[in-house]
Amino acid sequence: MYKVTVGMATCGISAGADKVYKSFETFLKDNKDITLATTGCMGMCYKEPLVEITDGKTVYLYGDVDEKKAQKIVESHLKNNTPVDEFIVLKDYKSGAEQQFNERQYKIVLRNCGLIDPDSIEEYEKRDGYKAIRKVLSSMTPDEVIDVVFKSGLRGRGGAGFLTGQKWKFAKSSVADQKYVICNADEGDPGAFMDRSVLEGDPHSVIEGMMICGYAIGASVGYIYCRAEYPLAVRRLKKAIRLLEEKGYLGDNLFGSNFSFRIKLKEGAGAFVCGEETALMQSIEGKRGTPRPRPPYPAVKGLWGKPTNINNVETFANVPWIILNGWEKFAAMGTEKSKGTKVFAIAGKAVRTGLVEVPMGITIRDVVFNVCGGIKDGKKFKAVQMGGPSGGCIPESLADTQIDYEQITKTGAIMGSGGLVVMDETTCMVEMARFFLNFTQLESCGKCTSCRIGTLRMLEILERIVEGKGKEDDIDRLVEMGEYIKKTSQCGLGQTAPNPVLTTIKYFRDEYEAHIREKRCPAHSCGALVKFSIIPEKCTGCMICARQCPANCISGEKKKPHVIDQSKCTRCGKCFTVCNFDAILKD
Repeated sequence: MYKVTVGMATCGISAGADKVYKSFETFLKDNKDITLATTGCMGMCYKEPLVEITDGKTVYLYGDVDEKKAQKIVESHLKNNTPVDEFIVLKDYKSGAEQQFNERQYKIVLRNCGLIDPDSIEEYEKRDGYKAIRKVLSSMTPDEVIDVVFKSGLRGRGGAGFLTGQKWKFAKSSVADQKYVICNADEGDPGAFMDRSVLEGDPHSVIEGMMICGYAIGASVGYIYCRAEYPLAVRRLKKAIRLLEEKGYLGDNLFGSNFSFRIKLKEGAGAFVCGEETALMQSIEGKRGTPRPRPPYPAVKGLWGKPTNINNVETFANVPWIILNGWEKFAAMGTEKSKGTKVFAIAGKAVRTGLVEVPMGITIRDVVFNVCGGIKDGKKFKAVQMGGPSGGCIPESLADTQIDYEQITKTGAIMGSGGLVVMDETTCMVEMARFFLNFTQLESCGKCTSCRIGTLRMLEILERIVEGKGKEDDIDRLVEMGEYIKKTSQCGLGQTAPNPVLTTIKYFRDEYEAHIREKRCPAHSCGALVKFSIIPEKCTGCMICARQCPANCISGEKKKPHVIDQSKCTRCGKCFTVCNFDAILKD
């Protein structure tokens, strides 16, 4: 008897997994011996849609499946017991064309993602789900729970990297008639999708982590703050909470104990600043999401003035595993001050993009080349952007830097929540800095002048530079303003907003100088500084570029060399893209 499982996370659905699922449903509607199921993200987003087929003994993972491939898989594999080798990417997750993607990974947070039906409590329980909360309620005191989390060395995976056990200890020591646990699922970094994928693929691990935290600090109510732009995650969280309440796993006297705990879901409206914990609490309270002064810290005076502990999705998902497997096993991984594993959302110019979980201490180069297969199209590796808009750029020359909180911070970037954008030689670092600063400037809540106005002035300078209108003192002005904004902004958004600019100036100052002094973009990326021309010796007069040019600026006779009217050219690059003879020069 076969079981067919289709990856139906957002990444899979966007690639066409819903159509693939319906195809299998149609092909198998009269076959009672084959089970059709869905699961969350399997990590290999670059191979979506993904379909797993198992007979209980061997697991076959098919990649890039479409409706036609689905039909062939049904006819060959499911009806004739002959796997379609050309479509298989992994066999038993131990061999296959894409095995390199898994070899360096160790999955704790992602232990169930892609393996269970996220809507099924029973499937979660079959993989040791809710054993950790039962253990702490039956045999551990709150202090013992906090001690285990503290000894594990688990640090907050939301970006700041504060010791989780220490944070819980502060919240427990606060005396109040009501305490709260908040899961920060307001993931807003461009290119980041770690939290979304965990919530879509394994919501129960996060909920169980919140339960354990609630017991440890003495809280009876939890909130999950998830942005409304994650409709699938929201839908699965709502269903999980409802089923848990019906089953008696949330509510009064959990698992026969004296501990009561309830969870509420709050949908955020998409403000990036609400990822900052005090702004997040303001939003839950129905107020405008702007940061509060600290101290007092949330552990003393948080949600509605009560002691509150806030951790992000990844942090909570680690907790049940640590309770069941022991703090020693978690602490044995990683570096001296950064223990365990880290989940990264890999985006950009890597061959293999998707979701990975690797031990702390692995190098950036190892992730880019050994896990993600290097750079697309054989291009040169240039840099990675870590930490999103709040992070910074790390050049290829520092690619052997170990991934841990201290080492990454030394480069000028930050670990952040786990977004990792890979860049190649065609990436303009000035434009990259402009892109991220534009994002943070738009997302500034406007409460403090240094962030509201300072980031706008920096953005105006960067826009001038990429348009070829930069001035000689612009670089020094950017550095001066960036340092000032970091020192004077009230919250983490403003304090980190200049990081992409400051790190690109630090490591790629020559690119800024080329834009300003030579009116040239070394990466041939900035439209205002790029010139397209036709190489007569290579042009065959095929007319493709002329027909595709939206500005009608290319002229010439058929089978004779063409020319581009530079006065009309909009630098869109369409001619460069469509030419089959390398006859377009980009300079």
